[in-house]
Amino acid sequence: MQIAVIGLDLAKNVFQVHGIDDSGQAVLKRKLRRSEVLPLFAGLAPALVGIEACHTAHYWGREIAALGHDVRLMPPQFVKPYVKSQKNDAADAEAICEAVQRPTMRFVPIKSADQQAVLMLHRTRDLLIRQRSSLISAIRAHFAEFGIVVGQGIRNVERLLALLETAGDQRLPALAAEMLGILAAQLRRVAEQVKEVEVKLLAWHRADETSRRLQSVPGLGPITASAIVATVGDPKQFKSGRQFAAWLGLVPQQRSSGGKERLGGISKRGDGYIRRLLVHGARAIVGWRKRSATHKTPWIERLLARRPTNVATVAYANKLARIAWAIMMHGNRYNPALAFATMP
Repeated sequence: MQIAVIGLDLAKNVFQVHGIDDSGQAVLKRKLRRSEVLPLFAGLAPALVGIEACHTAHYWGREIAALGHDVRLMPPQFVKPYVKSQKNDAADAEAICEAVQRPTMRFVPIKSADQQAVLMLHRTRDLLIRQRSSLISAIRAHFAEFGIVVGQGIRNVERLLALLETAGDQRLPALAAEMLGILAAQLRRVAEQVKEVEVKLLAWHRADETSRRLQSVPGLGPITASAIVATVGDPKQFKSGRQFAAWLGLVPQQRSSGGKERLGGISKRGDGYIRRLLVHGARAIVGWRKRSATHKTPWIERLLARRPTNVATVAYANKLARIAWAIMMHGNRYNPALAFATMP
């Protein structure tokens, strides 16, 4: 039995495989327990293996590729059209087997364990920041219930926390002060953990030459630069900076039909984390250029003259993505004369 193509539907414990031979006939349909997956592929001749990209797909992709198979990951939304009837594990595996053979299919590069480790730093930092924001909001709200309000900003929260140490303040009941003390301790612990993660991220950034080159671009700091490098890996998977920006969802969404072009807001497809970082960086640069009387960028000035600030911000985020791709692709450092040589 010579199997040419295999579709593997991943799960936590029960997996489904669908294999076909060179003529397209199904020769393998089987459910597998987790412990049976690698032994099965180890006993098969090298074949094309398709897997839907998900949180465990990169691990399985590395393991199966190490056994000599050609493993390709695919976005689930591109596999869905190949499901013929009712959705179940067997139908999904068959759809994956069909989709991986399409010549126009878009594949997801398999990330290395080191890439995933760096991205885990980013995900951990992002989670901790959201927890910190949640704690700050809770502390503010609870103080406001007793008529104690301060200005916006994380620094003003310390003024609220200082009240917990003020003896004789009668505005807070003892029980409320005790509960707020628990939240304050948790907030300080989360803030310390954010700093610990950022120290590790900065160390990785300084050790990576490509990440350091990306930081030379105005609007790309160590966090954004390291996230782009760890996520993209090989920039050759994109034909151009335009395609990279489209992959990040920083291009207009199309609803064109009948020869009439209709463009909407940005598509917001792809990696939302990197897109958010790029937009934040772009917003900082655009805002600074607007306020600065001496540091002006003609490209941004011309854009602001004919577009709202938010539109200009996203346009600059798109520009940042293209510049980042060019730097990774060609190994150059940031050159503003080249980056803003043409109008948007």
